[in-house]
This record gives sequence, structure tokens and C-alpha cells, in this order.
Amino acid sequence: MAASTHRILSSSSSNFPRQSIRNRRLLSSESQFLPYPTANQPKPQPILLRQWTRQRKLSSTICWYALHDNKEEEDEEQEEQVAEIVNYDCQRRRRAEVAVAAVATMGLGVGNRVLYKLALVPLKQYPFFLAQLATFGYVVVYFCILHFRHRAGIVTDEMLSIPKAPLLAVGLVEAISAACGMAAGAVLSGAAIPILSQSFLVWQIILSYLFLGRRYKFNQLLGCFLVAVGVVVTVASGSSAGSLMEAGLFWSLLMIVSFLFQAADTILKEVIFLDAAKKLKGGSVDLFVINSYGSAFQAIFICLLLPFLSRLWGIPFRQLPNYLSDGAACFLNMGTISSGCEGAPLLPVLFCMVNMGYNISLLHLIKISSGVVSSLASTVSVPISVFVFTLPLPYLGVASSLPSGFIAGAVVLVMGMLIYAWTPSTSTPPPIPSPVTTSSL
Repeated sequence: MAASTHRILSSSSSNFPRQSIRNRRLLSSESQFLPYPTANQPKPQPILLRQWTRQRKLSSTICWYALHDNKEEEDEEQEEQVAEIVNYDCQRRRRAEVAVAAVATMGLGVGNRVLYKLALVPLKQYPFFLAQLATFGYVVVYFCILHFRHRAGIVTDEMLSIPKAPLLAVGLVEAISAACGMAAGAVLSGAAIPILSQSFLVWQIILSYLFLGRRYKFNQLLGCFLVAVGVVVTVASGSSAGSLMEAGLFWSLLMIVSFLFQAADTILKEVIFLDAAKKLKGGSVDLFVINSYGSAFQAIFICLLLPFLSRLWGIPFRQLPNYLSDGAACFLNMGTISSGCEGAPLLPVLFCMVNMGYNISLLHLIKISSGVVSSLASTVSVPISVFVFTLPLPYLGVASSLPSGFIAGAVVLVMGMLIYAWTPSTSTPPPIPSPVTTSSL
């Protein structure tokens, strides 16, 4: 069209000087759509062409934005669905991890209680030596493990640079708890201690409410209460009714105070994990950093309390070196002291190994869940240990009989655990995005 028009204009200037009005109107109307001017005509203003182009561009732009907005909305919906699926999967994996860790803690707790009883068979005259062996031996073992994990790159320098003041507080409360527990345990009966230990769960809930701002549902509180009742029924059914009051109210209160410091110890460790996660920008501090420094500070405070602790065990402080040397000879089952030390050093070493694994498992459970869950797992191990002692174990002689209220207490305890763990399902698993919705435009 542009080429034909150009020929008409050029011929009109030479051969046809006079044109009809009709041709002029035709040429003028056609020239409005010419993109470029001719040689004898100034540059036209293609108004209709610009309007049509502008409208076409505007309509295509609006259509493109509409399609782009739809695509963005679909992408956001897909991202939300994927996030829901990932969150749901993470929650399932976390529950499974906590359940496995709780079962492992219960099993190690049972082994810890049973092997402690077996370890005291050869060291029945030296229980204070066994306690100090565990306290100071763990420092060496934990720091050796920490050294190798640091060389392997598992423990970083940032983990080692966390503030040591909270770990110092951990060592202090653990030492005070051990001192109070030893003092009260030397007077109270064996059946009274597991019953009084249920105050540990109460202290856990109170301290976590005050210092961690944790809130508990009614079913969780009811479950904790039933667990404690089940343990009390299980243990108290096999002992005399007045066993708690025979030693006096003071020693019972002192034992409850020792469990208060134990609960404070777990709350401090929870705070350390939370603060370390902030300092490490979402990372997690290694368990052996907490165990190593916490055990080291505990050993330091135990050394300061040795004169007091030795008197609690009926050992004059001046005779403590001879007592420890005789205990070491019995532990190694050698020399003149070896008489009556049958089972050493195997049974004490087994106890120390299982006790170390139990402490690590408890700390791991605190790290991935809470102190209340770890105390529940530890509490459940009490009636299971009572049942294990009814089996014919070596070195213990005649097995004890099962308490009369064991079944009733166990049923109440299991009900409490189920009620604590029960949560009503308010949502179903999110649907998987279909391939149709993920197709690009």
C-alpha cells in the first residue's frame, strides 16, 4: 500500500498537475496511515495508527499483567501448600524422634537403677567412693570425647565460645542437689526416696512456667499428676505405711529440696540450648560441650564440699584418703581388701557406662523436647525397675516379690502417659499440589 501510494504521488507532480477532488481526498485519507513521509510531503501525524497501536499495546499489557498476576497467585498458593506439607512432615519426624529418644531414656533409666544396685554389691562398704568415681571419672571421659569431636569438626570453635557462667551455675546446682540428696538418702528408707522423687516433676512444671514461659494444657497437667500417682502407688504398696514419717519431716523436705535443684538444673540446660541457638544463628550446641563443662564445674564444687559430704557418709575427713584408697583396691578387686568384692570391677564399670549413657540421653531429650518430657521418661523407669528387681538377677540373691498394688499403679501411670501425649487432631494432612496447578503459562 505504501509503495503504490508513493508511485501515484510522484506521477501526479509531473504528468497530472491537476487532480480531482476525489483523488486528493483518497490520497489524503491514505496518507494518514503512512509510517514515513514522501519526498514532497511533510511528516504526517498517524493519529489513527498511534491510537490503534496504543490500544493494542494497552490491551496486551493488561492481558499480560492479568496472566502474570494469576501465575503469581498460583505460585504463592503452591508455595503455601509445599510449606504446609514440609511443616507437617517435620512435625511427624520430630514426634518420632522424641518418642524414640524417650524410649531410649526409659530403657537406660531402668538399666541405671538396676546396675547401681548391682554395683553396690562389691562396693557395699564404699558407696561414697562409687559416687566420687562417677563424678570425677566423667570429667575425664567427657573431655576426651569432646576433644575428638572437636578434631573431627563436629564441635566448632563457636560452640566452645559460648558463655561459661550458665555452665558454672549448672555445676553449682548439681553439686548442691547431690549434697542434699546424700544427706537425706542416708536417713530415709529406700522406698521413700522414689515416692519423694515425684516432686521433681512438679518442680519441672513450676520452673518452666516461671522462667521459660511455657504453658501446659489441662490434659498435660492431668497426665503428669496421674504419672506421679501411679509411681507412688507402685512403690508405696510394697512398703510400710509409715516409712515416710519414720525418719522425720526434715529429711523428707531436704530430699524434696534436692529434687528442686535437679529441676533447676534441667531448666538451666534448656536455657543454655535456647541461648546457644540464638548465638549460633539457628545452630545447635553439641551435647558434650554442656556435659563436659557442667561436669567439670560440678567436680570443682564437690571438692569444696568434700568435708561436708564425707561427714554425711560417716567418714571423718582425716580418714578420707585411706577410705578412697581402700575403695580403689576393692574396685580393682586386688590386694587384701578384695575379700567380698566379687563382681568388681565389671559391675561398677557397667554402671558407670550406663549411667553416662543415661545422662547423655536425658540431655538429648531435653534438647529436642523439654525438661518435663525427660522427667516423665525418667519417672516411668521407676515402676519398670521395681518389676525387674522381681526377676532372678545375679549377685542379688533371692528376688523380691511384686508389690500388691503394682498392677494398679502401672495402669494409672500408663493412663497418665497417654493423656499427656494425647492431642486432638484439628487438621488433616495438607493435599499434595497436582501437576495441573504447577504448569507454567
